[in-house]
Amino acid sequence: MSNRRTAGTILAVIIIGAAALYAYHRWSGSASNPRNDLLAQLPSDANTVLYIDLDALRQSPFLAELYKWAPQGKTDPDYKQFLQSTGFNYETDLNRVSIAVQNHGQETAIYAVADGRFDRKKISAYASQTGTREKRGSREIFSVPLSGSTRRITFTFLRNDQIALTNGASLDAPAPQLTSDSDAQAWRERFRRLAGSPVFAVIRQDGNAGTMFSAQAPRGLQSPQLSALLGQLQWITVAGKPDADRLRVVLEGEGTADAPTRQISDVLNGLLVLAQAGLSDPKMRQQLQPEVREAYLEMLKSADVSQIDRGETKSVRLIFDLTPKFLDAARTALPAVPPSPQNKALPNAKGTIRN
Repeated sequence: MSNRRTAGTILAVIIIGAAALYAYHRWSGSASNPRNDLLAQLPSDANTVLYIDLDALRQSPFLAELYKWAPQGKTDPDYKQFLQSTGFNYETDLNRVSIAVQNHGQETAIYAVADGRFDRKKISAYASQTGTREKRGSREIFSVPLSGSTRRITFTFLRNDQIALTNGASLDAPAPQLTSDSDAQAWRERFRRLAGSPVFAVIRQDGNAGTMFSAQAPRGLQSPQLSALLGQLQWITVAGKPDADRLRVVLEGEGTADAPTRQISDVLNGLLVLAQAGLSDPKMRQQLQPEVREAYLEMLKSADVSQIDRGETKSVRLIFDLTPKFLDAARTALPAVPPSPQNKALPNAKGTIRN
């Protein structure tokens, strides 16, 4: 074989190999990007994972509306001192962050990895003055006390633009690779579904979702039936995606059995019907300002409940929009929608089946 033909064969093999590698990363969803890199560093034994891409959110008008809606209190003196000493402002300098919450009995540990514009020299000097610094291998580990608490935050620089931190005992334990076990792959599958959302939370159920719903839901929207059904789900995801000046919110509950998700769909549709009816009640019209009532009705009318069959798992999904009008209305107390009688079944409105 001539040298020219040999070289041509080698070049063809390289091109085909490169194309195959690109296709694998493109279609397997494992291509390296800042989002995947952050999520891959979280421990797979977490109970909850939260991800926020502030770079993406800053490009949306909705974030400005959210900032206007949030309470504008005085800056905490400790945070003001931190700003002056380090030059780091999370509102402008934090790019993205992934957070894992781990429950160990009564203790809750948080492990986070963040990308941002950090002045490593200033932050290291500030941490050394207010806390402790020690060398472990090639890394510097900083530990600083939380204001008004006996607990501490421990952090280290993974790169100049990336920090890992925890309120737990140590940063030493390496995060498991998300390709190494079925538990981690279950997390990765949920992350893949949420790839288009700059902010999301994934909760691996421990049976407490129903109890939390009962404690947090507005009085008129509380439902013992719904609380019991939520406790049967294995996964719950909440995602937000800005669309102009509004935020599309998607909540999904996932389990292995069809009956709970089907019943949750019926209950949610019934609660939406009751909520709209309650807002149309003459007494409620007198209690609420017209613009507030209109904002709540707008949110309820945007809501859609559907069911998803993925074969091994079944899901129920609730979608609704948060608008600037709703944020303004939310400054006031949420109206108490008249609760349904305990012995009366909720309206049986079927959701749309989606594959």
